[in-house]
Order: sequence, then structure tokens, then C-alpha cells
Amino acid sequence: MTTATPEALTVPEVMAALRLSRSKVYDLIRSNTLTSFTIGRCRRVAADDLTTYIRNQTRSNA
Repeated sequence: MTTATPEALTVPEVMAALRLSRSKVYDLIRSNTLTSFTIGRCRRVAADDLTTYIRNQTRSNA
């Protein structure tokens, strides 16, 4: 049985993936460094946007 990767991640999932605090994740969102969207009152980050953020960070720190 395979586990599908969710297309939209919650802030706690992003926190776990990046090993960052809640406030740091929201700082990234507020500064438009990490793209997010809302559904009602729920904040979500597209998995592709998280991958892009990580890729960009890897390139800029290389």
C-alpha cells in the first residue's frame, strides 16, 4: 500500500517538513517567500510550492 502525498499541506505539516517554528513559517508566508492560500479560515501551502521553496533555498545557498 502506498501513501499519497497531499497536494495541500497544513502549517503544522510545513513546520514538520522544514523543522521550523510556527512563527517562522508564518514569517515566510507573510513575506511572500513561501506561497500559500486560504480555504475559509484554513491556511494551506501547495506541496509544489513547498518543493519550489526548498529548491530555491538550496540553489541560493550553494
